[in-house]
Amino acid sequence: MSQMNPTRDEFAALLEESLEQSNLYEGTVVKGKIVAIEKDLAVIDVGLKVEGRVALKEFGAQGRDGGLKVGDEVEVYLDRVENALGEAVISREKARREESWTRLEEAFAKNEKVTGLIFNQVKGGFTVDLDGAVAFLPRSQVDIRPVRDVGPLMHVPQPFQILKMDKRRGNIVVSRRTVLEETRAEQRSELVQSLQEGQIVDGVVKNITDYGAFVDLGGIDGLLHVTDIAWRRINHPSEVLTIGQTVRVQIIRVNPETHRISLGMKQLEADPWDGIVAKYPVGAKFAGRVTNITDYGAFVELEPGIEGLIHVSEMSWTKKNVHPGKIVSTSQEVEVMVLEVDPVKRRISLGLKQTLANPWETFVEKYPPGTVVEGEVKNKTEFGLFVGLDGDVDGMVHLSDLDWNRPGEQVIEEFRRGDRIKAVVLDVDVDKERISLGVKQLAGDPFEKAGDIRRGAIVTCEVTEVKDSGIDVKIVDTEFSTFIKRSELARERGDQRPDRFAVGERLDARVIQFDRKTRKVGVSIKALEVAEEKEAIAQFGSSDSGASLGDILGAALRARSEDK
Repeated sequence: MSQMNPTRDEFAALLEESLEQSNLYEGTVVKGKIVAIEKDLAVIDVGLKVEGRVALKEFGAQGRDGGLKVGDEVEVYLDRVENALGEAVISREKARREESWTRLEEAFAKNEKVTGLIFNQVKGGFTVDLDGAVAFLPRSQVDIRPVRDVGPLMHVPQPFQILKMDKRRGNIVVSRRTVLEETRAEQRSELVQSLQEGQIVDGVVKNITDYGAFVDLGGIDGLLHVTDIAWRRINHPSEVLTIGQTVRVQIIRVNPETHRISLGMKQLEADPWDGIVAKYPVGAKFAGRVTNITDYGAFVELEPGIEGLIHVSEMSWTKKNVHPGKIVSTSQEVEVMVLEVDPVKRRISLGLKQTLANPWETFVEKYPPGTVVEGEVKNKTEFGLFVGLDGDVDGMVHLSDLDWNRPGEQVIEEFRRGDRIKAVVLDVDVDKERISLGVKQLAGDPFEKAGDIRRGAIVTCEVTEVKDSGIDVKIVDTEFSTFIKRSELARERGDQRPDRFAVGERLDARVIQFDRKTRKVGVSIKALEVAEEKEAIAQFGSSDSGASLGDILGAALRARSEDK
């Protein structure tokens, strides 16, 4: 009886066996036939008299406009069989999603683009409908640049690139930006291929930086470097360009690999350096404007696009080691002289001091050698004094020109910085910018005023110091001082004692040296005595007359005293 009338459990087991034999598995997409349409539901037979119901709206437009009819075959997702009566839970939506995942996996494997609609905004991005499958679009992947208003992109079919898929978790991540970058790269490549060096095009200033401006050439940007904007010096591109401005530029260089394009504006104008040598001859003077100041000099604009450099050494005759900014200022109008022109290196050397009078030429005209000048001691060195003179020039008094008799190392200690002194101009070397001065020359050269003093003359000397080796003496009524060594103090050896003399004592001596070249004076008491002896012998007798030397000298001394 149980075989003829199976129980409910037995029937369910038989149904399960039948489902397995007919490949009707839960969790798969199966084909079914519409057997009835009831209001907003479609009754679908998925086989073995197993039926399920699906809302018409799940069929999309086909379900809404009545496109479905009894007898139509459709694919649905068999979720599960509810009971032994053969009722099934089926879904057209899940079937569409399964179909979409299959297609999307194939597209992802082939790196192909897929079409979708952005339909909702969520945290961190947006959701995209990929024909039934829902994907996530991060905000950073919406566009190449940040988009403020995404409204115009919503519900519009557009291509996307799948970045990641995880079916187990049901996650799909897509990018719209990747598609745009690829399209843009293709457009850039095509545009770069169409551009040629030397071509003149119009563009729009897109961005301005310190080093130049980026110009949109219609889908690709080119760099207009600051040095290629104009022939004249431009400190910042914003001085002549504004964002959004349309400019005409020339293609200077194109790199087909990196797609970098260099542009120029000044190339569309005549090069002001053409014929520069004839226009600015060496030695000519021109007016210009200071445009830039550096540690090594100042740049002067002679005309738009033409600048020359005044090197710091050519800025002033007298101000050495001074920063150019202390001599000229930016925007100052100055007169300069052209010193050198190099059209190949595009350099012009200018001189500022050459437009002013040479102070050394002016000085020598006003104060020729022999003139007495006055100035302030500016510095003391191991070789002399530097004195500030008229015209902002310096003169130097060498140690040897401080005093006629004393050593310069000793005399220089008597001078202090800031002292006002007088000196004689000895020499002016304009080329070497040197002025030689002398202090001792103020009193005149003692050798020039020597008068009757000459070699062999008899002079009166005053003892100034007594030493073991001799005595220091000064020739009376002159500026000459000298030293008489012990051997020259007397003819007789026993009288050659320095202690015979006292400071202040006067004595007669004979000049044995008077050299103007070496400026040396020498006197000797011994030489005087020898000379007097010879003279006495000649006048009062000879060794042959029988008179003794004492008698002769005695007669000579008496005659000398009588003459006095």
